[in-house]
Amino acid sequence: MTDGGSGRPAATADRGTLPEPQVRAMFDRIARVYDLMNSVMTAGLHHAWRRRAADVAAVGPGDRVLDVATGTGDLAIELARRVGPTGEVIGSDFSQDMLAQARRKAPGLTFEWGNALDLAYPDASFDATTVGFGARNFSDLEQGLREMTRVVRPGGRVVILEITTPHRPPLSTFFRLWFDRVVPLIGKVAGDSDAYDYLPSSVKRFPGPEGLAATMERAGLRDIRWILTAGGIIALHVGTRPPEA
Repeated sequence: MTDGGSGRPAATADRGTLPEPQVRAMFDRIARVYDLMNSVMTAGLHHAWRRRAADVAAVGPGDRVLDVATGTGDLAIELARRVGPTGEVIGSDFSQDMLAQARRKAPGLTFEWGNALDLAYPDASFDATTVGFGARNFSDLEQGLREMTRVVRPGGRVVILEITTPHRPPLSTFFRLWFDRVVPLIGKVAGDSDAYDYLPSSVKRFPGPEGLAATMERAGLRDIRWILTAGGIIALHVGTRPPEA
């Protein structure tokens, strides 16, 4: 369950820390099977989690929203339902193949190539920014969040939906078995074991809820809170850009 994505990644000591060009190439390769794999790995629940993220973004008719690391566009599509025909949602991603899938699914939405660490939008140009299952692919998490904060208006929200690691059994035991054994096996069946070896490693290295909240604060956000759902496997964070001094 990863959003974002020329050449196969070289082996590294920590599969969760690949250079940006290799991560982009990985997502280009899995773009065609990405939606199917998400549904298999989450029993279709990822749609409900994205709806929850759109709820937390608190956008409405006429609002303008940027979905960073949009992948095949599921969260952008959900947000578009909230802003309606008078609003605008832009989905941004650095994988052209993922964007191609998004455009096929939602030809009426705007999907643009972009790097989350250097967003090509003016300051304060969106009512909210979101990222669903893509923040852990930022090569510099704080810089990515700083950019998401920069382009949202004062008082606007930044929303992060991510997988997090539960620490209490029995869910922690199930989580390890699923992500360490089953997910890589699914990747082999799908024909790209590299990508689905990367997934569990990227989750493990990503900060927990408290650590992510601290990074959001360093990026300039305030009033930060988070919700754990799916038994503690999914974390939904939201922060607000404070008014200008």
